[in-house]
Amino acid sequence: MAYPAMSGYGTAAGNDPLQTAVWRLRSRACWADAAALLEPVTAGAALQRASLLVERCLYTEQGWAEAEDALRTAEALARSDDERGAAACERGQLAYAATLLGVRDRADEARAALGRAAALIAPGAPGRALLDFRRGLLAENLAHSPQAARAAYRRAHAGATAQDNALLLSFTWRHLAGLALREGELAEARHGFTESLRIREELGYLVGTAPALASLADAEIEPEASRLRAEAARLFRLLGGVPTWLAPRLAPPAATA
Repeated sequence: MAYPAMSGYGTAAGNDPLQTAVWRLRSRACWADAAALLEPVTAGAALQRASLLVERCLYTEQGWAEAEDALRTAEALARSDDERGAAACERGQLAYAATLLGVRDRADEARAALGRAAALIAPGAPGRALLDFRRGLLAENLAHSPQAARAAYRRAHAGATAQDNALLLSFTWRHLAGLALREGELAEARHGFTESLRIREELGYLVGTAPALASLADAEIEPEASRLRAEAARLFRLLGGVPTWLAPRLAPPAATA
C-alpha cells in the first residue's frame, strides 16, 4: 500500500486525477473538501481521508471530532500490519496535535500509538520514514529531547530520500534546521530552511510555504529577515490565518520607548 499521509500524491504529472484534485485542495488548506472526495470504502482511502483531517486539526485547531470519526473508520478497515501501523501512526499524530496545541493532554496516548506503529511498520516500509519523523516531533516538543529528535529526524530524512518523498523531505529539512538554529549553527540552519522552502515552492504546497518562510527569516539578517516575514504574513492572510500557530511569530514587534 502506498502510504498517503505525506506521500505528495498529486504533485507529479501523470498521477491519478482524483489524487491530483486531493493534493490541490490539501495544499491550499482545504482539507475538508479534499477529504470529501475520498470514499472510505477501502483501507487506503480511509487512511488517506483520516490523514487529511488529522492534518487539518494541526493547522487549524479545529475538526477534532471529524478526525476521530475518520480515524476510527480507518482503524476498522485496516487489515495488514502496514495498514494497522499507518492507522496507529495517524492516531499518534492526532494525540500529539491535541497535546501540543493545548486541547487536551494526550501525550501518553501519542507515545503508545507511535510505539504500536513502530512494531507494525517494518524498517524500509513506505510508512516508516513518516513514523520516524513523527517520533522526532514527540521527542522534540513533548519530551524536550533534542538529541533523540535529531536522531529520529535523520532516520526520517534518509527514508524520505530513499523513497523520493519530497514533501516529507521538506519537513525533515525544516526540523533539522530548527535544531541547528537552537544550537547557533546558523549556516546549517539557513541551508536546511532554504531547502525546505525550495521544495515546498516547487511542489506548490502553499499551506506549508508561510511556515517555511518564517523559519528561514529566523536564520537570516536584516533586511532579508523582514522581507521573508512579510511574505509569510501575506500568505498567512491569504489562507485565512492558517496555520493558526504561526500567528504569534508573524506579529509586528512591539514598539520600544
